[in-house]
Amino acid sequence: MSNPDSSDKFSASEEILAAQKDMVDTFGFFDDWTDRYQYIIDLGRQAEAFPEALKTDDNRLHGCQSQVWIVTERRGEKLHYAATSDSTIVAGLIAILLTVYSDRRPADILATPPAFIKDLQLAEHLSPTRSNGLHAMVQRVRQFALEAMVEDNQDYAGSPAW
Repeated sequence: MSNPDSSDKFSASEEILAAQKDMVDTFGFFDDWTDRYQYIIDLGRQAEAFPEALKTDDNRLHGCQSQVWIVTERRGEKLHYAATSDSTIVAGLIAILLTVYSDRRPADILATPPAFIKDLQLAEHLSPTRSNGLHAMVQRVRQFALEAMVEDNQDYAGSPAW
Protein backbone atom coordinates (compact mmCIF):
# COMPACT_ATOMS: atom_id res chain seq x y z
CA MET A 1 0.00 0.00 0.00
CA SER A 2 1.38 3.40 -0.90
CA ASN A 3 1.85 6.20 1.56
CA PRO A 4 -0.99 8.71 1.15
CA ASP A 5 1.49 11.51 1.84
CA SER A 6 3.68 10.36 -1.05
CA SER A 7 3.16 12.18 -4.32
CA ASP A 8 4.76 9.46 -6.45
CA LYS A 9 7.46 11.93 -7.46
CA PHE A 10 9.12 9.52 -9.85
CA SER A 11 6.27 7.82 -11.66
CA ALA A 12 5.41 8.62 -15.24
CA SER A 13 3.28 11.72 -15.53
CA GLU A 14 -0.21 11.09 -16.86
CA GLU A 15 -0.25 14.69 -18.11
CA ILE A 16 2.93 14.22 -20.15
CA LEU A 17 1.81 10.79 -21.39
CA ALA A 18 -1.48 12.35 -22.55
CA ALA A 19 0.40 15.15 -24.37
CA GLN A 20 2.59 12.53 -26.05
CA LYS A 21 -0.47 10.52 -27.10
CA ASP A 22 -2.17 13.65 -28.45
CA MET A 23 0.91 14.40 -30.56
CA VAL A 24 1.01 10.84 -31.93
CA ASP A 25 -2.74 11.02 -32.66
CA THR A 26 -2.32 14.35 -34.46
CA PHE A 27 0.42 12.92 -36.67
CA GLY A 28 -1.86 9.97 -37.39
CA PHE A 29 -4.26 12.30 -39.22
CA PHE A 30 -1.71 12.80 -41.99
CA ASP A 31 -1.52 10.28 -44.81
CA ASP A 32 2.16 10.63 -45.63
CA TRP A 33 5.41 12.16 -44.49
CA THR A 34 5.15 15.10 -46.87
CA ASP A 35 2.05 16.23 -44.95
CA ARG A 36 3.74 15.53 -41.62
CA TYR A 37 6.77 17.63 -42.60
CA GLN A 38 4.44 20.44 -43.63
CA TYR A 39 2.72 20.22 -40.24
CA ILE A 40 6.09 20.44 -38.46
CA ILE A 41 7.01 23.46 -40.59
CA ASP A 42 3.65 25.08 -39.82
CA LEU A 43 4.26 24.56 -36.09
CA GLY A 44 7.62 26.27 -36.50
CA ARG A 45 6.06 29.25 -38.27
CA GLN A 46 3.42 29.60 -35.54
CA ALA A 47 5.88 29.39 -32.66
CA GLU A 48 5.88 32.11 -30.04
CA ALA A 49 8.38 34.89 -30.55
CA PHE A 50 11.67 34.36 -28.76
CA PRO A 51 13.34 37.48 -27.37
CA GLU A 52 16.45 38.48 -29.31
CA ALA A 53 18.16 39.32 -26.01
CA LEU A 54 18.04 35.61 -25.08
CA LYS A 55 19.84 34.50 -28.24
CA THR A 56 23.15 34.30 -26.42
CA ASP A 57 25.90 31.73 -26.54
CA ASP A 58 24.97 30.64 -22.99
CA ASN A 59 21.47 29.75 -24.20
CA ARG A 60 22.60 28.17 -27.45
CA LEU A 61 22.30 24.43 -27.77
CA HIS A 62 25.46 23.07 -29.30
CA GLY A 63 25.28 19.82 -31.24
CA CYS A 64 22.55 20.92 -33.63
CA GLN A 65 23.11 21.62 -37.31
CA SER A 66 20.85 24.65 -37.01
CA GLN A 67 21.17 27.31 -34.38
CA VAL A 68 18.93 26.56 -31.40
CA TRP A 69 18.44 28.62 -28.26
CA ILE A 70 16.62 27.25 -25.24
CA VAL A 71 15.88 28.72 -21.82
CA THR A 72 13.87 27.64 -18.83
CA GLU A 73 12.07 29.54 -16.12
CA ARG A 74 10.64 28.31 -12.83
CA ARG A 75 6.94 28.98 -12.48
CA GLY A 76 6.01 27.65 -9.09
CA GLU A 77 6.64 23.90 -9.09
CA LYS A 78 6.83 23.74 -12.87
CA LEU A 79 9.39 24.53 -15.54
CA HIS A 80 8.46 26.72 -18.47
CA TYR A 81 10.63 26.27 -21.54
CA ALA A 82 11.09 28.70 -24.40
CA ALA A 83 13.17 27.94 -27.46
CA THR A 84 13.68 28.88 -31.06
CA SER A 85 15.79 28.05 -34.08
CA ASP A 86 16.97 29.70 -37.27
CA SER A 87 15.41 26.74 -39.12
CA THR A 88 11.64 26.53 -39.50
CA ILE A 89 11.54 22.73 -39.37
CA VAL A 90 13.70 22.69 -36.23
CA ALA A 91 11.44 25.36 -34.71
CA GLY A 92 8.57 22.95 -35.43
CA LEU A 93 10.38 20.11 -33.66
CA ILE A 94 10.94 22.49 -30.74
CA ALA A 95 7.22 23.30 -30.69
CA ILE A 96 6.46 19.58 -30.44
CA LEU A 97 8.85 19.14 -27.51
CA LEU A 98 7.53 22.23 -25.72
CA THR A 99 3.95 21.02 -26.12
CA VAL A 100 4.91 17.85 -24.29
CA TYR A 101 7.37 19.13 -21.69
CA SER A 102 6.83 22.83 -20.96
CA ASP A 103 4.94 23.79 -17.82
CA ARG A 104 5.52 20.42 -16.18
CA ARG A 105 7.11 19.42 -12.88
CA PRO A 106 10.81 18.49 -13.10
CA ALA A 107 10.23 15.06 -11.54
CA ASP A 108 7.50 14.34 -14.09
CA ILE A 109 9.77 15.33 -16.98
CA LEU A 110 12.51 13.01 -15.76
CA ALA A 111 10.18 10.13 -14.97
CA THR A 112 8.45 10.17 -18.37
CA PRO A 113 10.68 9.08 -21.24
CA PRO A 114 10.09 10.63 -24.67
CA ALA A 115 8.60 7.46 -26.17
CA PHE A 116 6.46 9.54 -28.51
CA ILE A 117 9.54 10.38 -30.61
CA LYS A 118 9.85 6.72 -31.56
CA ASP A 119 6.08 6.45 -32.02
CA LEU A 120 6.18 9.42 -34.43
CA GLN A 121 9.03 7.71 -36.34
CA LEU A 122 10.94 10.98 -36.34
CA ALA A 123 14.36 9.30 -36.22
CA GLU A 124 13.54 7.34 -39.38
CA HIS A 125 12.32 10.39 -41.29
CA LEU A 126 14.71 13.12 -40.18
CA SER A 127 18.24 13.49 -41.46
CA PRO A 128 20.86 12.10 -39.08
CA THR A 129 21.92 15.63 -38.11
CA ARG A 130 18.34 16.71 -37.38
CA SER A 131 17.75 13.49 -35.43
CA ASN A 132 20.89 14.16 -33.38
CA GLY A 133 19.72 17.73 -32.80
CA LEU A 134 16.33 16.50 -31.61
CA HIS A 135 18.07 14.15 -29.19
CA ALA A 136 20.21 17.06 -27.95
CA MET A 137 17.08 19.16 -27.37
CA VAL A 138 15.43 16.38 -25.36
CA GLN A 139 18.60 15.95 -23.33
CA ARG A 140 18.72 19.71 -22.60
CA VAL A 141 15.08 19.73 -21.46
CA ARG A 142 15.83 16.81 -19.14
CA GLN A 143 19.06 18.43 -17.93
CA PHE A 144 17.15 21.57 -16.94
CA ALA A 145 14.69 19.37 -15.03
CA LEU A 146 17.51 17.56 -13.25
CA GLU A 147 19.18 20.86 -12.33
CA ALA A 148 15.86 22.15 -10.94
CA MET A 149 15.53 19.06 -8.76
CA VAL A 150 19.09 19.45 -7.51
CA GLU A 151 18.32 23.08 -6.65
CA ASP A 152 15.33 21.85 -4.69
CA ASN A 153 17.61 19.35 -2.87
CA GLN A 154 15.67 16.41 -4.24
CA ASP A 155 17.39 13.14 -4.94
CA TYR A 156 16.92 11.29 -8.20
CA ALA A 157 18.75 8.03 -8.76
CA GLY A 158 18.49 8.05 -12.54
CA SER A 159 16.34 8.79 -15.50
CA PRO A 160 14.66 6.34 -17.82
CA ALA A 161 16.59 5.53 -20.96
CA TRP A 162 15.04 6.18 -24.33
